[in-house]
Amino acid sequence: MVTPDTLLLTTSPELNFFHKSLLHHLSRQTSIAQWEYHQTPDEANSLDVAVTLLHDYLKFRSKPVNLIGHSIGGLLGLLYARKYKERVKSLTLLAVGVNPAIDWHSHYYVQRKLLPCSRQLILSQMVYTLFGYQSEYTRRKLIAILEKDLDNSASPHSLYKHTSILPISVSVPLLVCGCLDDTVVDQRQIQGWQDFVKQNAEPSLFRLWQCQQGGHFFHHFYPEKVAQEIGRFWNLITN
Repeated sequence: MVTPDTLLLTTSPELNFFHKSLLHHLSRQTSIAQWEYHQTPDEANSLDVAVTLLHDYLKFRSKPVNLIGHSIGGLLGLLYARKYKERVKSLTLLAVGVNPAIDWHSHYYVQRKLLPCSRQLILSQMVYTLFGYQSEYTRRKLIAILEKDLDNSASPHSLYKHTSILPISVSVPLLVCGCLDDTVVDQRQIQGWQDFVKQNAEPSLFRLWQCQQGGHFFHHFYPEKVAQEIGRFWNLITN
């Protein structure tokens, strides 16, 4: 079986559109594919299954692979790299805080519990939080996407349970990318990686980079900048 040198891990099929531009730019630097985990409504909400399936895909590969993940896709990458470090050449996290379970779902469910508002109204507010002001047509399209993502994503959160995951230490080269105006995974969460890595001294190489703007999906709005930074990181590994 031939596998690419780089995998973008996704656990939210409804959000794949926001990864396409970055995939396009990275394809100029490496052979890359998107590895998707689709969780059905009847399955238990556990990323352990995703880790096992990812390993089934990679275990026969002769060389380690670069992994990239946004949000919960990044959490999947962390869990895999911790368990199978010999399979991972590098790990790039996009909008993944030092407490890696924090995602837009966790913010949504906090608001559902605190505010006497409908699902649609809170999703409308989430669109503004994630993407800023949008036209009415675009706002409705984004609400529909987020609504489907709530039902189909492998996010560990639900209306009945808010999951907290402690920082995860890995020993593979690690690049953490955040955004200065991301209100979901904020500066405290991104900068927290710096202190965590200093205390644990695990990665053989660690870099932290922040995009000036673009919010939670900065890699969608500024894919060329993100791809360039990832490329610089890869060059450090190979040189």
